Amino acid sequence: MKVLLASAEAVPFAKVGGLADVAGSLPAALRRLGVDARVILPGYGFINHELYGVERILSFEFAHRLGLSDVTLFAAEHDGIPYYLLQSAPYFGLEGDVYSQWNWDMERYIFFNQATLAALHQLDETEGWFPDVVHANDWHTGLLPFMIRDHGAGDKWASLASVISIHNVAYQGDNAGGFLWHAGVNGRHHADLAALGLENNLLGIGIAYSDMISTVSPRYAMEIQYPYAGYELASLITRRAGDMRGILNGLDSELWDPATDAKIISNFDADNFESERPPNKGHLQSFARLPLRQDVALVGIVSRLAAQKGFDLALPSLRNVLGARDAQMVVLGTGEPEIEQAFWQLDQDFGDKARAFLQFDGALAQQIYAGCDIFLMPSHFEPCGMGQMMAMRYGALPLVRETGGLADTVINYDAADADIGTGFVFQWQEAQAVEGTLNWALDVYERRPGAWRRMQRRGMKTDFSWRKSAGEYVEMYQQARAKALSRLG
Repeated sequence: MKVLLASAEAVPFAKVGGLADVAGSLPAALRRLGVDARVILPGYGFINHELYGVERILSFEFAHRLGLSDVTLFAAEHDGIPYYLLQSAPYFGLEGDVYSQWNWDMERYIFFNQATLAALHQLDETEGWFPDVVHANDWHTGLLPFMIRDHGAGDKWASLASVISIHNVAYQGDNAGGFLWHAGVNGRHHADLAALGLENNLLGIGIAYSDMISTVSPRYAMEIQYPYAGYELASLITRRAGDMRGILNGLDSELWDPATDAKIISNFDADNFESERPPNKGHLQSFARLPLRQDVALVGIVSRLAAQKGFDLALPSLRNVLGARDAQMVVLGTGEPEIEQAFWQLDQDFGDKARAFLQFDGALAQQIYAGCDIFLMPSHFEPCGMGQMMAMRYGALPLVRETGGLADTVINYDAADADIGTGFVFQWQEAQAVEGTLNWALDVYERRPGAWRRMQRRGMKTDFSWRKSAGEYVEMYQQARAKALSRLG
């Protein structure tokens, strides 16, 4: 089976969020299962061609409503995965970020969808490579399923299947109608889309026209069928529920491995962490200019500092807990100014207990995973979440809200049976719930060290690799392919 994943970002070339991790690691797992998985993404100007061995493979003119555009397709291989980078001025190839202003991004990514199909024609003619399935990801590539279904140029295109993965339904590429018109989506198409109420929504278009749909965790697949989590797309998602699969994101188990991680000062595994992990906590405390105390629980946060992540609940709770008892906190992240300011104020008010690093630092993130005792992730909603899995892999116990992928991955500690649990889970979206659960976790850390160590070991031994999830994607591709072939009669 041949699969082309289309994504706005993919490690190592361009990364803003978790979408890049999936697009960069899922294909490797698929290839281990015998799938010829490849990735296409925009050829952003900041990508270092020399560093990644990027080479031009073909150029062509692409005709669209506004005229002719010169498109260049580059190729690179990373960790055995073939990548295609699509450049075309002024959309991609100049200096700039992955995401820019809303109106410009609408125009850029609609163009990327159109040019991707043109590139498939070229790859078919020049290299003889044509996919069985196109795997779109989020709104940036949501037009692909619609365009594939509408292509109608021979059996090869008519049998091309499409799937779309919803990584975060809150970002939909809405108000796109005018941009679609400028891109040449004609009145007939608009009538079809208007009948579904989707003429303005790129993610909705992808959901409506794809053969199969996936989300990034089983719990999230259920949640987005309700208005509170699915927003205005909930009813459409419910109608397509029979074609939807909730497939948990995986971790790159070779990259995220405390036994080999060169960014931490003391390597460890599930067998020796009791003796080899503590130096990492001491190093983190020293770097953060906190007292070197193994007897005090250290709360770690590595996150985008956004309202979605539940920091309106966590900040008053942390203030109360830090003021009332022995505890430490280290936060790493950037985001909304008011949340950054609130964490900075905690740093100032509790200088011997709290430290805020308002920046992005990949090495420090891994040191926090390896050094903290409690990893706080109180999200209002979390489609999958990777931080809690990374934390468990590195021996930190996550404290999370029961939502999305957090509910699917963290097993709540059961005080009646010390051999159950990998973390601490609360349900209600209230600051008191965070505070009570945090105090509970601190009590267990201080009073039940044996139970704490057993939870750490269970978390470290939990298999969050892509192996199982990749197999579920293969099954979904097969179902999508069968649906596409059935349309041929």
